[in-house]
Parts: sequence; structure tokens; C-alpha cells
Amino acid sequence: MSEKREPSVWQGFKAFLMRGNVVDLAVAVVIGAAFTNIVNSVVKGIINPLVGAIGTQNLDEYSTCLSGSCKGTHGIQLMWGSVLGATLTFVITGAVVYFLMVLPMSKYLARQAARKAAREGTKEVVEVSELEVLKEIRDALVAQRGSGHDR
Repeated sequence: MSEKREPSVWQGFKAFLMRGNVVDLAVAVVIGAAFTNIVNSVVKGIINPLVGAIGTQNLDEYSTCLSGSCKGTHGIQLMWGSVLGATLTFVITGAVVYFLMVLPMSKYLARQAARKAAREGTKEVVEVSELEVLKEIRDALVAQRGSGHDR
């Protein structure tokens, strides 16, 4: 009798790596890491100077002191500027990803789906018209046979 062997750890690991989801995720992480530099440059080069026109270019300098005095390391300081900067980075990243990647890809996929539906619709029309022609031929043959048997 032949018995089935369990796949080795190496074979299982290889199968795991070769699944499409893992490769797609790896590509997304690499692209995301590279994209982070672009977004950080936009924030530092455009957003921070715009905010700097109102106050300071470094959002990390915006803070609120909860205690009486916040000199040096003494006192309780809320660094809300850092949170604001991170939030702006997140929103800008999301907007750029959506408008430059997701939206165009969605439109492209919708166009592809419409083309596919149009092709399938054309095939159905052709099949229906062919079926109608075949029915007409059949009916004509039946009519000819019927008139031939009457003689």
C-alpha cells in the first residue's frame, strides 16, 4: 500500500510564499514604503510652509502646557502639533492613493467589465438571431413536408 506523506515544512513554506495574496501584499508594502517618501516630501515641502504662513513650519512645535510651567523637561505638555502633522500626512496619503491609484483603477476595471458585457451581449444577440433563423428553417421544412405528404 502506498501511504501519503505529509508535505515537508519547506514545501509548505514554499506553497505559502507562492500564493497570490502573499506576493500582492509584499508588492503593496514595498510600493507603500516608497510612496511614504513622496508623501513626506509633499507635507514638508508644501503643507508645512502653508501652515508656516500662519504660524510655524514645524508642526511639532505646536503644543499646550497642562501644568503651570513647561520649561525644558518639566511640566505636562500636550504635543498636539505632532498629532496634527501625522493626521495631515495620513489624509494626504489617503487622498493621493485614492485619486492616483484606486479611482483610475476602478474606472479601468469598470470599462473592462462594460466591454466584456458588451461582447457577451453581442454573442447573445447573435445566438438568439441564429436560433430564430434555425427555427424558421425548421418551420419551412416542416411546411414543405406537410404539403408534400398531402399530394
